[in-house]
Amino acid sequence: MAEFWKQVQENFLFILCCGGIVGLLALLAHIAERFLPAMRRTSKARRLCIIAVCSALAAVLHILDFPLLFLAPEFYKLDFSELPVMLCGFYLGPSAAVACEAVKILLKLLLKGTSTAFVGDFANFAVGCSLVLPAVIVYHGKKSRASALWGLVLGTFVLTVFGSAFNAIYLLPKFSQLFGLPLDAIIAMGGKINGSITSLQTFVLLAVAPLNLIKGVMISILTLLLYKKVARPLFSK
Repeated sequence: MAEFWKQVQENFLFILCCGGIVGLLALLAHIAERFLPAMRRTSKARRLCIIAVCSALAAVLHILDFPLLFLAPEFYKLDFSELPVMLCGFYLGPSAAVACEAVKILLKLLLKGTSTAFVGDFANFAVGCSLVLPAVIVYHGKKSRASALWGLVLGTFVLTVFGSAFNAIYLLPKFSQLFGLPLDAIIAMGGKINGSITSLQTFVLLAVAPLNLIKGVMISILTLLLYKKVARPLFSK
C-alpha cells in the first residue's frame, strides 16, 4: 500500500509539473504577443478552425514517427509534427502555436495512447515549443524571409540546447522512474549504438542533441520551402 501511494504521489507531481510548464509556455506566448506588431485579424471561429486543422495534421505526423537507430535508442523517435504547428504559428502567432502543439498531443494520445508513461508525450510538447516559439516570435517581429530564417535558426538552437538539457535534468530520470527502466540500462542502450556513450552526459551529448538538431534543421527547411506555398490555399478564405 505504501508503494502504491508513493507511485500516486510521483505521478501527481509529474502531472503538476506538466501543467505548470504548459501554463508557463502559454503565458510566455501571450506576453510575447503584447510586444509584437498586431497579429493577423481573424474571427474566433476561423482561428479555431485553423488551429484544429493544423493540430489534426500534426497529430497524424506525430503518429508516423520513426526511430533513428544509428543515433539513439528506439524510444527516441523523429517526427515532422512541428511543421503544421510552425505553419499555424507563422500565420496566427505564438499563442496559436502553443495551442496547436497542445491539441496535437491530446489527439495523439486519443488515437494512439502512450508507450512512454506520458513522459515522451510531455517531452514532445515542451521540446516542440522550444523550437516553434522562438521562430514564430522572431518572424512576427518583422515579417520577412530573413526574419523567418533567423527565427528558425534561433528555434533550432534553442531546441538543441534546451531539449538536451531538459532530457538530462528531468526527462530521462523521470522516464526511468515512471517507466521502471533503470537509468543505467538506458545509458547502456545508447552505448550499444555508440561506444563513446558511457554516462548520462555523453548520452545526451551524442544521442539526444544530434537528434534534436536534425529535427530542427529539417523542420526549418520544410517551413521555408512550404509556408508561402501552402499558407494561402490552406488558411485563406
